[in-house]
Amino acid sequence: MDKIWSIKPQGDNNDIKHLSAALNVNMVIANLLAQRGVKTFNEARSFFRPRLSDLHDPFLMKDMDRAVERLERAIRNQEKVLIYGDYDVDGTTSVAMLYLFLKDYLTHIDYYIPDRYTEGYGISPQSIEFAAREDFSLVIVLDCGIKAVEKVKMARDQGLDFIICDHHNPGESIPEAVAVLDPKRPDCPYPYKELSGCGVGFKLLQAYTLKNNINPEKLHDLLDLVVVSIASDIVPITGENRVLAWYGLKKLNTDPGMGLQTIINFAGLKGEEISISDIVFKIGPRLNASGRIEHGKKSVQILVSVDTVSSDALGEEIDSFNEIRKTLDRDITQDALDMIERDEAMRSRNSTVIYNRDWHKGVVGIVASRLTEFYYRPTVVLTESNGLATGSARSVKDFDLYEAIGACSDLLESYGGHMYAAGLTMRIENVRAFSERFEEIVTKTVTSRQQLQTVEVDAKLALHEITPRFFRVLKQFAPFGPHNNIPVFVTEDVIDAGTSRLVGKNLEHIKLDLMEPDASSGIFAGIAFNMASKFPVIQSGTPFDICYSVELNEFRGKTNLQLNIKDIRIKP
Repeated sequence: MDKIWSIKPQGDNNDIKHLSAALNVNMVIANLLAQRGVKTFNEARSFFRPRLSDLHDPFLMKDMDRAVERLERAIRNQEKVLIYGDYDVDGTTSVAMLYLFLKDYLTHIDYYIPDRYTEGYGISPQSIEFAAREDFSLVIVLDCGIKAVEKVKMARDQGLDFIICDHHNPGESIPEAVAVLDPKRPDCPYPYKELSGCGVGFKLLQAYTLKNNINPEKLHDLLDLVVVSIASDIVPITGENRVLAWYGLKKLNTDPGMGLQTIINFAGLKGEEISISDIVFKIGPRLNASGRIEHGKKSVQILVSVDTVSSDALGEEIDSFNEIRKTLDRDITQDALDMIERDEAMRSRNSTVIYNRDWHKGVVGIVASRLTEFYYRPTVVLTESNGLATGSARSVKDFDLYEAIGACSDLLESYGGHMYAAGLTMRIENVRAFSERFEEIVTKTVTSRQQLQTVEVDAKLALHEITPRFFRVLKQFAPFGPHNNIPVFVTEDVIDAGTSRLVGKNLEHIKLDLMEPDASSGIFAGIAFNMASKFPVIQSGTPFDICYSVELNEFRGKTNLQLNIKDIRIKP
């Protein structure tokens, strides 16, 4: 499938020249900084050397004073406090963080994670009944609750106070809780809006430590949990998130909590320098697997464990959940691909809506992502749960999936989400009608450009500019993530040095040795995954263009710079 190479607008030329001179870096590096809003030496220093003192005053957040006062009262009176969170990584890390901090101040503290299958997302009636039955007086909710207007009213009627810490967009009204902390509230003046759910919980604890003169190191010791939430929830790594992620990675790499260390060991990351990417692909999926396969409470249990025996036992159990998740993911994805390939009408559509009553609900979101990547079109994957068709949807760049699903709302029991991802439930007999309506809407509204994958390119670069010093500076742009992705470059008119070759079990990848036509750059190693079809032309000596990121490749004890090829464009 052809891809669009979209080169980002370059920064202001005067800013770039000034930064280049002030920092003694080349114009390409200076431009990368300008693209990220960094224009001065001091801004560059803050970008490259984040400081915890750069974090905003937590009391700028709406209702923070009320939240801290209520927490202080609970501690003063030794009330029973319940920490409640979603079953995903952001929710479970949030719950673990608050529990680990507050257990030193509260004798009666417990946590609650709803069951994905019997309770679903958000504050459940079962959890309210549990809290009331067990005589809890305060419930601190994390990573959900902003739309739970009726549930909070139900809880108040039973004598329960709620503090809500959420980061999702609110509905038309705000729940009448004791305090509702959410920087996305329209009436909240907090200057940074992109915190994770765990990040909002962190701000509550930061406010409590400030007001009560507690050593901030006690809170900073929990930043490894915060960075796991930031990476796994795919929030922008800018502003405060960059500061929290930077220090969180430092903690994760030097002195992680016992539970995280166990997960690191099972993930094969012991002794490695852990990155945001490692969290996304190796740590996060293990924490998510508990909620997908059995119960999310297991993830909190390992994150708050204090002895190696129980931590290792939980780690082994969670790793087995992850293996089951991977098998289900692989098998259901292949099943879905086979269904589509066997159906010519389905293959030729502009959208995918696919249903199988026997698929596991816990992995349909992952399968939707894989199908979207494979066919590159808006995708809905459904299975049966509690007598209804329920599932997940994923979108392509710039296509508003949430709006398209909303246009089918008369066929749905419920739906929620945002532009690129959504969850939905409908009667099984409505699946066919939904599929047809959704296809009509996508066909009318999707553009030809949205049907092609886009590679976002930061800048053009010559191979000879890729020096060890250039790479050392490039590494300091980390932690990478949304709004600060690993820089992608384009180099035009490169040629095969004559030693490129096909590699992989099925010879599906190309191990490239590249050079510029005048050979001024020497030879650069590259890897192009799943691009074997381009090899005959490359081997012929024809010049071609590449877009790529620069990485450090380690193999058999040797390290070298390598180009990770995103796409190859053969000259006509």
